[in-house]
Amino acid sequence: MEIFKRFRIEAAHRLPNVPTEHKCSRLHGHSFAIEVHVAGPLAEPQGWVRDFADIGAAFAPLFEQLDHRYLNEVEGLENPTSEVLARWIWQRLQPQLPGLSRVVIHETCRSGCVYTGD
Repeated sequence: MEIFKRFRIEAAHRLPNVPTEHKCSRLHGHSFAIEVHVAGPLAEPQGWVRDFADIGAAFAPLFEQLDHRYLNEVEGLENPTSEVLARWIWQRLQPQLPGLSRVVIHETCRSGCVYTGD
């Protein structure tokens, strides 16, 4: 079974590795929705895969680093594509969240990515 918790951050970025005429080369912002998924068997007697509060606690320090920030200034996010952001989050959550199965980034309501580890 798989559970998830969704977080929302507001952040600005620009993509430095695209041509200067590309719209994403300019500074802009997104209301990112980030889903953190954890898979595993139902734990008894609780009847859950994992406490949602555990996911929230693990993500809290990352939220502080990302929300209302210029992502290009965050170490490791100098080229903050959705794909790079998903991997960056995974690398920081994976040691704390056994069963981490995917990180989903919704950059817009119609665009995003899914990362399931290397």
